[in-house]
Parts: sequence; structure tokens; C-alpha cells
Amino acid sequence: MTTMEPQGGFSYSEADFRRVQDIARREAGINLPISKRSLVFSRVSRRIRATGRASFRDYLDYVSGREGQDELKELICVLTTNVTQFFREKSHFEHLEAHVLPQLGEKLRAGGRGRLWSAACSTGQEPWSMAMSVMAELPDALRMDLKILATDINHAVVETGRIGQYPAEEVRSVPQRWQDAYMEPMEMEQVSMAREIRRLVTFRPLNLNREWPFKGQFDVIFCRNVVIYFDDETRNALWKRLADRLVPGGFLYVGHSERVDCIRECHLEAVAPTIYMKKG
Repeated sequence: MTTMEPQGGFSYSEADFRRVQDIARREAGINLPISKRSLVFSRVSRRIRATGRASFRDYLDYVSGREGQDELKELICVLTTNVTQFFREKSHFEHLEAHVLPQLGEKLRAGGRGRLWSAACSTGQEPWSMAMSVMAELPDALRMDLKILATDINHAVVETGRIGQYPAEEVRSVPQRWQDAYMEPMEMEQVSMAREIRRLVTFRPLNLNREWPFKGQFDVIFCRNVVIYFDDETRNALWKRLADRLVPGGFLYVGHSERVDCIRECHLEAVAPTIYMKKG
């Protein structure tokens, strides 16, 4: 058995890494290849120190038991990657604004409901970008039955999104007129999402590979740059679940390096690169 003796004082064996792999796959559907072994050591070591456990084995025994269930959530958080920015993959927002929101607005003004979901919202830039697109295209959105749900498995980044405060340098990709309309300057070169737009977005922690505590369907789902961490079986199962939650004619947006392979089983059709529509 190979054991690493890195700086930091914790031995780290192949068996330890395999246990982390098993936990990540079982709890979150995350596939950790051998190339991530050093990254896993770095991130898990932080949690070992924070909890005062004696070793990898001691820590993994702890999170596998009843008393360590809260810490298990923290472990999953450190194993997830959170890379995002406002209006990332801009073509998705251009499609949303040009082809989806005008029709959705007609439905809403006729008394219907509209629901959008940012299914891996990270620190919130994606759902706030969705909200700005909505407000720009549907200025009367706050008087309609329109909501945006923002979820992520990592409770810490969900809280960051809910707070909605960002360094000013992170909002440079936001058009200035939208910064003026939907953001408020703060001290220390920070900006905050404005009070009105906050009424559109609800943030909740959610594991996409567990039961979902809501039953309704969505007009729009953004699930981007998530399934790249899943194996084929987990990936296809998620696509099917997401497709089931789309209304007929609803849209699924996926990451630029992702695609839905089970398109026929999901009753989806590709309408543009990485954009799919639910068949009516």
C-alpha cells in the first residue's frame, strides 16, 4: 500500500483516497479520478485540522458515523469546485433574453406562473445574472408570479449568494446600466444586489443526487458545469430528472463542455449548442 507523507503531518494512503472517492460518489455523485489525489489531500487536511481529528482514518471514520453528519456536509463542500462569474457563457443569456423571456412574459401577463432554476448556483452570480436578464426584459416581473430558485450542494456558497455582496471588480462583466439599476455600491469597493431584485431569487442548499423537496416544473433550468464531475450513470440520471421538471417547451442550459447524450429518453431537442428544449 502506498502512503504519502506530505507536509502537514498526516499520512495519506491509497485506502484513504479510495474512502474519500466512495464518500464523494455516494453522497454527491462526484467522481474523483486518481489525478485528484493531491487535491483531495490538500482540501481534506483542512477539515482534519479544523475538527482536531488525529488522522485521515480517524476523520473518515468520524464523518461516516452518526455524530459526524454535519461534518460530512463540510467534507462535501470542500470537495466541490466553485468557479463562476456574472453572465458566464454569455450566449445562454442572449438566448434567454431573445427567445425565452418574451414568450414567458406573455404567459405571465395572461395569469400564468413562471419558474426559473439555477441548479448549481455556486456563489450566486448565475442566478443574479438570470434575475437581471428577467428584470431588463420584463420590467413588471415583480408584479407577476415569477420566481428564481437558486440551489447548490455547498451550503457556504449558497449563503454567499443569498447575501449577494461582491467585490466591485467581479461585476465588470455586467453592463453599466444594469449595475446602476440592480446593484448598490458599498464600502470597501463592494457592491450589493439591490433590494427590489432580491425579491425574485430564493437560495436553498440542495443535493442534486438526492430527493428534491419541491414538486413543480420549471420554464428554464440552468445546470451548467456540474455533470463533468459525475460518471455516465449519474450524469444521465440527472439529465432525465431535470428534463422531467421542465414544462413542455421549457429550456435546459448546460455547460460549454457538456452535452445531453440521452436526449431521446429525456424528450429534449437541441436548439443551439448546449441549449435544449423540452418537446411539447
